[in-house]
Amino acid sequence: MNQGRIPRLDAATAKAMATEHGLPEFLGDLSVFQIALRNPRVATALNGMLHNLLMKGELDGRLRELIILRIGWATGSVYEWTQHWRVATGMNIPEGDLLGVRDWPNHAAFGPAERAVLAATDDSLATGKISDGTWAACAETFDQAELVELVAVIGNWTLFSNLLRSLEVPLEDGLQPWPPDGQAP
Repeated sequence: MNQGRIPRLDAATAKAMATEHGLPEFLGDLSVFQIALRNPRVATALNGMLHNLLMKGELDGRLRELIILRIGWATGSVYEWTQHWRVATGMNIPEGDLLGVRDWPNHAAFGPAERAVLAATDDSLATGKISDGTWAACAETFDQAELVELVAVIGNWTLFSNLLRSLEVPLEDGLQPWPPDGQAP
């Protein structure tokens, strides 16, 4: 079992720790939480953002997953791409659109909403801020609650990309990297 920079807790220990700290037990099956639970306060904080953005978010889930996959692709985060490929395909998002985030400006199937959030993602990754022109495009499509969440989604999964890559979090056993074709950035 590839451990990354910080050894993973075994699943049983991670599940017990998750439960002890008020987190869902299933998190103990994920490599990222098998490592994050080495610091339960950090694991709890990470779970709080994930839970709110994934389960209670205002932003359309399809757009959220396109943003996450774009971050995974643009930053070379194999864990982020691989995990969210599974999430996105489970939501029945067309594979062509998921692959389209690799070169989104040239993906003809994307409309104004997709182009706005992907431009916002690229702006944030490049400069740490959404440009005025991109913000205006987002503001034409989304209400204020969605705009706040858009920034939070980009920031959260950029944080996760940094965490995953810096800690060298391995994929769970049996997962193939960079689905569906193994092509890495």
